[in-house]
Amino acid sequence: MNRVTRRALSALSRFNASHPWSHNTAYSTWVLRQARIVRRRGGERALDVGCGTGALAKRLAGILPGVVGVEPDSPTARRARAMVAESRNVAVLEAPFDPAVFDEQSFDLVTFVAVLHHLPLGQTLEAARDLLRPGGRLVIVGLARESPGERPWSAASMLLNPVIGAIRHPRRAHTAPENMTAPTREPSETFEQIASVASEILPGVRMRRGLFWRYTAVWVKSG
Repeated sequence: MNRVTRRALSALSRFNASHPWSHNTAYSTWVLRQARIVRRRGGERALDVGCGTGALAKRLAGILPGVVGVEPDSPTARRARAMVAESRNVAVLEAPFDPAVFDEQSFDLVTFVAVLHHLPLGQTLEAARDLLRPGGRLVIVGLARESPGERPWSAASMLLNPVIGAIRHPRRAHTAPENMTAPTREPSETFEQIASVASEILPGVRMRRGLFWRYTAVWVKSG
């Protein structure tokens, strides 16, 4: 990497840090659309794994009669409880994702938004599968380690990211927005590796690469 490229990337990084926005919000409409499908088909109960500061759980509560959020980080869980305080049909549990806490086939919708890479992949997908009622829907917005297949998406995301940041936060930010304060980690598995494991555990799962270093997955439990 030459000096000009390094300087350009450094300037881009500084700009992005000054105009931050959560890439997960780019997928909120899609996740909520999946929730509405579940509701139209009679679904009533959702589980949002790694609910963060509670923004998605609060919006899910406007669609489904019952929502449970699970968040292991204490400060983040407190923010989530404050976020959903006026939503009587939401409960936030401060705990790691532990399927033993719930009865099997307890939910009509299970969501993982930027969370699955924090957890053991196969074990977590199996647990989510078992928690779904027949006809229930597993919805994932995930992160994957970059591989050659992601490079075109990554390049497009790098170009779009500052544009959207400037639109969403035209004023220079000095601290991260509250919805970006949950602990993060880098993904260790590529999209291809994740897809291979998911296709074995969730036959028929539909997975797609997406912008802003994300992929989506949907699986419906037969029954």
